[in-house]
Amino acid sequence: MDKFTTLTGVAAPLHLINIDTDMIIPKDYLKTIKRTGLGKGLFAEMRYKDDGSENPDFVLNKPAYRHASIIVAGDNFGCGSSREHAPWALLDYGIRCVISTSFADIFYNNCFNNGILPIRVSKEDLEKLFDDAERGENARLTVDLAAQEIRGPDGGVVTFEIDPERKEKLLNGLDDIGLTMVKQPQIARFEETVSEARPWA
Repeated sequence: MDKFTTLTGVAAPLHLINIDTDMIIPKDYLKTIKRTGLGKGLFAEMRYKDDGSENPDFVLNKPAYRHASIIVAGDNFGCGSSREHAPWALLDYGIRCVISTSFADIFYNNCFNNGILPIRVSKEDLEKLFDDAERGENARLTVDLAAQEIRGPDGGVVTFEIDPERKEKLLNGLDDIGLTMVKQPQIARFEETVSEARPWA
C-alpha cells in the first residue's frame, strides 16, 4: 500500500448527501476481484449517459476536475452495502482523500485499508472547502496527514482529528496484513519458544 503523507491536488466538489457504494461503483462492475481497472466505473451512472457517452454536467467530466485527487462531499459518504470495490474504484481513478462531515463505518474502515484518507470535518469547515473546490484546478488543496491539516489556496487552514493508529498505518503505508508483517520477528520468536516448550505440538 502506498504511503500517505502530504497530498496536494484538485478537489472535486460533490454537493450530494448519502452517496452510497452503489453510486460510487455500480453492481455491474463487481464481477472482478482485481483492484485495478475499476476507475472507469467510478460514479458510472452519473458520469455516463445511457448511450455510454460522457455526461458533461458531472463534475469529474469537467476539464478542471478530470485529474482530481480529492473529493469534497456531503453527509454520510459511502453508505449502503459494504463492497470494498468502492474504495478500489476511487483509488484506481486517482482519488486519495475524501472529505465529508460523516462516513458510513464500513466504508470508512475500508478506506484506511486501501490507502485512502477519509477526513471528517464540521459543516462550517466543509462549506469553506466546498468554496475552495468550486474554484477548480487553480485552487488546489494540500492535505498534510502528519500535521492533520487541510490548507487552502489562500492560506486558510482546516484541522482534523484522526485515530493515531490509523494515522500511523497510512503514514507508513501499512494495511492490516502489512502491520502484522512488521511484527514478524516477534512472531518468529514466539513460535520458536512454543516449539521448544511443546515439541509435540
